[in-house]
Amino acid sequence: MKLTPSPGNSISVLVRHHNKVEAFAEIVRVIAEAGGSIGSIEITESTAKSVTRRIAVDTTGGDHPDRIVSALRNIHGVQILDVYDRTFRLHEGGKLEVVSKIALRDAGDLSMAYTPGVARVCQAIYTQPSAARDYTIKRNTVAVLTDGSAVLGLGDIGAVAALPVMEGKALLFKEFGGVDAFPVCVDAKDTEELFICARAIGATFGGINLEDIAAPKCFEIERRLTDAVDIPVFHDDQHGTAVVVGAAFINAVKVTSKAPSKMRVVISGAGAAGVACTRALYDLGVGDVIVCDRRGSIYRGRGEMNPAKQWLAQVSNRENFKGTLRDALVGADMFLGVSGPNLLTGDDIKRMADAPIVFALSNPVPEVPPEAAADYAAVVATGRSDYPNQINNVLCFPGLFRGLLQCGAKRVTREMLTAAAKAIASVISDEELRPDYIIPGAFDKRVSESLANAVVEVASDPSVSQTPIYFDFTSSL
Repeated sequence: MKLTPSPGNSISVLVRHHNKVEAFAEIVRVIAEAGGSIGSIEITESTAKSVTRRIAVDTTGGDHPDRIVSALRNIHGVQILDVYDRTFRLHEGGKLEVVSKIALRDAGDLSMAYTPGVARVCQAIYTQPSAARDYTIKRNTVAVLTDGSAVLGLGDIGAVAALPVMEGKALLFKEFGGVDAFPVCVDAKDTEELFICARAIGATFGGINLEDIAAPKCFEIERRLTDAVDIPVFHDDQHGTAVVVGAAFINAVKVTSKAPSKMRVVISGAGAAGVACTRALYDLGVGDVIVCDRRGSIYRGRGEMNPAKQWLAQVSNRENFKGTLRDALVGADMFLGVSGPNLLTGDDIKRMADAPIVFALSNPVPEVPPEAAADYAAVVATGRSDYPNQINNVLCFPGLFRGLLQCGAKRVTREMLTAAAKAIASVISDEELRPDYIIPGAFDKRVSESLANAVVEVASDPSVSQTPIYFDFTSSL
């Protein structure tokens, strides 16, 4: 599929050209013909003879920026004064800093903030550990913890290379949920080592957001860590994805007038997200789910399956369908892709049930080209920001932790996740709802507050069951 230029691959070009209208028009033409998309334009200097402009240009990455710059250099009378990668420039020096909440104006302030006054606060917490929530950063601070074993789509790149992603996650926590978060990249080589480190740092934080940890390791870490610490533990790649998919599903069903209990959903991808989405869809009343991996459908009796896939074989695919992803899609009501690029074509979507729902979330290239899916699907969603209906985890985790920290919850529950999905979906009114608007945008400020309130309501209601979110692969749904 032809890639769309993205701000994530943008460059800044400082050009000087003759002060003539046709000179700048030629620059615009050349950038467009080279496949670039012009963003902001700033005039930094202007004289009677020349104009200097800084131009932001979105590209598709790879050698595309070099080709654009080369084409600009070939324009007569144009000088390239400076070029830089805007994404790398944004990351220079890191994206976070620690800022003091109090002023140190004199020795009196110092004696309270540090020694000797701080000792009294330490003694109070020693006597009553729960007081740490009142007198330390635990009240509003989350660890974004990873071993770098499954980063974004980059795979096992290790803890240090994962740091920019974790910094970005912390930035989103603050921006969208008002939650202070800090990246904790653990250079751990095995599950036991990672668990020990994660458990140990729990003393500092009010919650732990597990991130980019490979399956099936992530399942064990989440289960053991939840039982070992008294703060909420949440693996975003599992449950964050499942919550936002659930929210989009709720509204897609409204748009298509489908009955969840009569729907058959086909999922491509049996990793952390695929497993969690399967359970979430059943929690929302879906009739049946068939999960496919590289070998086709997962069914009872299929050999060579890890514990997660064995569990899927027991709880899903109730008719024990055996076949390929394409075969499973015939007559299906919904496709959910959490796997890899270009697995399907428009013809595959054509063979689904009437008014099918397609969520193709692989990034940057979806499982099926959105344009091809749109020819036959009633609703199409992707993981990309340049198409309608972006299913983005940022809609979940900031508001979720905001609610958890606000009420002092010690666990995340399945009931909270279902309430979170419904809260996100509810942000879009029935009057606003349409096929290209089933999920709020990432910058919709209503989302975090709605989700946080839903979590607090569930956590404080003694009549609501509090089912752990971690997977016990020896049990049923």
